[in-house]
Amino acid sequence: MSFFEKDLALAKKAALEAGEAVMRYFKSTNFEIKNKGVNNPVTTADFEANNIIKEILINNDTSFGWLSEETVDSQERIKKENVWVVDPIDGTKEFIEGVPHFSISIGMVSKGEPVVGVIYNPAKNELFTACSGGGSKLNGEPINCLSKNNERTIMVSRSEIKRGMWDAYKKIFLDIIPVGSVAYKLGLIAAGRSNLFATLQPKNEWDVCAGNCIINEAGGNLLDLYGNERLYNSVDTKISPGLIAGHSNYVLQALEAINI
Repeated sequence: MSFFEKDLALAKKAALEAGEAVMRYFKSTNFEIKNKGVNNPVTTADFEANNIIKEILINNDTSFGWLSEETVDSQERIKKENVWVVDPIDGTKEFIEGVPHFSISIGMVSKGEPVVGVIYNPAKNELFTACSGGGSKLNGEPINCLSKNNERTIMVSRSEIKRGMWDAYKKIFLDIIPVGSVAYKLGLIAAGRSNLFATLQPKNEWDVCAGNCIINEAGGNLLDLYGNERLYNSVDTKISPGLIAGHSNYVLQALEAINI
């Protein structure tokens, strides 16, 4: 039994309860939309999910640090050994559009290492889970990254496709698949739905922390485009210049192809 099983169970509870709340808003007009910046919307559902998750996780143990996309950051978390890293709705644009490519992402780091990961897509009833040493699961069944790269498929951002950022790679990959939500894509890669995930743009720790744990436990690696693994709970939460994930056997080979 993994040392982090209790934390995983708590994260699952938080994700499921937040997912239930989020689905009350999905494909309705009963929520407010604000813009935090260019192409960065936030909704009533984001804030409600954030409050539910924080109530369950932090009120259970205040010794944990907290980093969430929808909470004003406090550097007090830097002093904590264990920190929850949360995106209450990853893929808010898809959520607003009624596209079922969004997820609730809850990760936990211990001394910077991702040790618990829960990604929940309530619209598709897909719950991806992992904890350090316990393997990865989808709805309770073990999953693994694809160990062969015969198909050369890659999941990327819908917005990056629209901007033409992947046009130069069409001869390298047989299929470039647009999917919303970084976290959801990482869950799908861990479940063997495609060979690789990549983004050519910077992301934040809350986008990928949970997925990093799930990818690791599914036999894969998540690297930045310089080939480095991430240590979490950093002062600067931005991860540049982009990311790639897939089975550890060929993720570095794919990284070379992307960086040409």
